Amino acid sequence: MTGGTMDRPLTVDEYAPLAQAQLPAATWHYVEGGAGTESTVAANRAAFDRVRIRPRVLVDVARCELSTTVLGDPVGVPLGVAPMAYHELACDEGELATVRAAGSLAAPTVVSIFASRTFEDIAAAAAGPLWLQLYWLHRRDVLQKVVRRAEAAGFRALVLTVDTPRLGRRLREARHGFHLPPHIAARNLDGAVTGFLHDRHDGSSALSRHADAFIDPSLNWSDLDWLRSQTRLPLVLKGVLTAEDAAHAAELGVDGLVVSNHGGRQLDGATATLDALPEVVRAVAGRCPVFLDGGVRHGTDLLKALALGAQAVFVGRPVLWGLAADGEAGARQVLSTLRDELEDAMALSGCPSPKDLDPTLLARGPATAAQHGFHGPAEG
Repeated sequence: MTGGTMDRPLTVDEYAPLAQAQLPAATWHYVEGGAGTESTVAANRAAFDRVRIRPRVLVDVARCELSTTVLGDPVGVPLGVAPMAYHELACDEGELATVRAAGSLAAPTVVSIFASRTFEDIAAAAAGPLWLQLYWLHRRDVLQKVVRRAEAAGFRALVLTVDTPRLGRRLREARHGFHLPPHIAARNLDGAVTGFLHDRHDGSSALSRHADAFIDPSLNWSDLDWLRSQTRLPLVLKGVLTAEDAAHAAELGVDGLVVSNHGGRQLDGATATLDALPEVVRAVAGRCPVFLDGGVRHGTDLLKALALGAQAVFVGRPVLWGLAADGEAGARQVLSTLRDELEDAMALSGCPSPKDLDPTLLARGPATAAQHGFHGPAEG
């Protein structure tokens, strides 16, 4: 990219082909791929497209305020970076570039346990709140050490991924033989445990072997007590899609839920996140904040999720597109574009603050309007 006005992408989607041109084919398919037929990836986008906005007029929107509070921390926008492993796959500075980009918006970043930079270096580069994403590891001693390092580095919350007892069937990774380059590693974990990620394997993804060897599929509700005993940080569960699980989590006193299907990378055919959001919000009934990720590409997507009860929305793949296309500047531009589009959408909808967003702002087709709790009229 030359950096000229005519060359700068004007939408988030325009970063995808730029990223693909920069990345090796196997890496691109690792970033972009989903599970199975990738129907859940498509469903995440289709869910946003089905929802329409009912704008209100004659509202003073001379100033739109995007700042809010997330898990007790002030943020500049109800938008954050979802956890993704190995940002160095996209750019040499990896997670350092990501957190600097997010920090320019005072936005939170959820750092993966499989980050390619150390927690301490990431924290030193960050200007926005950091949360740490965890998988439930076979080795509790490793998990305990990771949590304590994150606390010492100033991370503000733990996000336990609960939708990955095993890795989904990620066919693109298998077909393209994805493996980590030798210079990229999970810097916060034991290299002796994760070293085989760099090996080539015919017919299967190295990451699927990694998940089988490293992630404990026996995780259940009773295990949350142990994790909470190890930390004073808020505990957020990521990967909740049903009212039943949301209600039980709230009863147990978790500090937040992320409505997520892992970007369509786990269960092919799972519910789209925007479709699941209303039932989760209703089940929680204000007992803890609800967040969302999956399929977010436009500021209007943010507006729709916030109107349905998400306190903040997290974006994944597009940040890696920005990193691959133009490093920190590209990631910053992706996030800034979403922020600016959200502000435009709020102004044009007659909503000067996130507090003004609620389900009455939205409409959708007659077959699903009542099911999902939309208060506006269904479209004919």
